[in-house]
Amino acid sequence: MNTTVIDHIGIAVRDIDEALKFWETSLGIKCAGRETVEDQKVTTAFLPIKDSEIELLEATSEESPIAKFIEKKGEGIHHLAIRVDNLEAALDDLRANGIKLIDEKPRKGAGGAMIAFIHPKATGGILLELSQR
Repeated sequence: MNTTVIDHIGIAVRDIDEALKFWETSLGIKCAGRETVEDQKVTTAFLPIKDSEIELLEATSEESPIAKFIEKKGEGIHHLAIRVDNLEAALDDLRANGIKLIDEKPRKGAGGAMIAFIHPKATGGILLELSQR
């Protein structure tokens, strides 16, 4: 598996507009765009920092994984995403090594990326996303 950079850090928030006030006003990091991912029941906002991004995640439904995360743990870091150059090959390598996956196959994520999640039980408690752009 060839990992290239930390793609983004996903942060669960109750209100993207409120969260953006901090990131844009206090830190000067401007939002590069928003996107709603219907099948994930989430709206995202991306804040680029060099080769990586902060991804703010706001639930669009009470059934959203983000809504459930916030209900259980509160707002905060939800996941870490690592960019890979070949997501299919990365998943094959992980399966061959017995790593527990949430996503057996790549799926479409925000920003046109193909993504797959590794189960936190395999990563020491971190929800880890692999991303191919």
